[in-house]
Amino acid sequence: MTAHTKKIVLLLIGWLFVIVGAIGIFLPVLPTTPFLLISLWAFSQSSERFHDWLYHHRIFGPPLQDWSKYGVIPLRAKIIALSTMAISAALVILFSSTPWYGLTAMLILMGIGAGFILSRPSRPKEKETP
Repeated sequence: MTAHTKKIVLLLIGWLFVIVGAIGIFLPVLPTTPFLLISLWAFSQSSERFHDWLYHHRIFGPPLQDWSKYGVIPLRAKIIALSTMAISAALVILFSSTPWYGLTAMLILMGIGAGFILSRPSRPKEKETP
């Protein structure tokens, strides 16, 4: 893949996930920030102009900046992510014929993901005053 082709593919990925992230603003079950983080990464590899636009955007920028500076996952996003994981696990357990080792692997991986989500702060720490 040539450098030019790679740049175009990354730009398309960036814009695709900006669109999906924007849809997430209106659909409560679709998280916005993870998709915008993918866009931010794709733009960082392909267009400094679009990266800076997204990072400093008045709506999309603050959660991206909070993640970048503080590793924040907002409480709403945590609730949606963990609820979606729990519902997905329940549906797979109840309505699929997945073997026990597949279910075990799924639950372990979901547990790791849930542990990471819960380990992140829900908002930036307040600045300490001396």
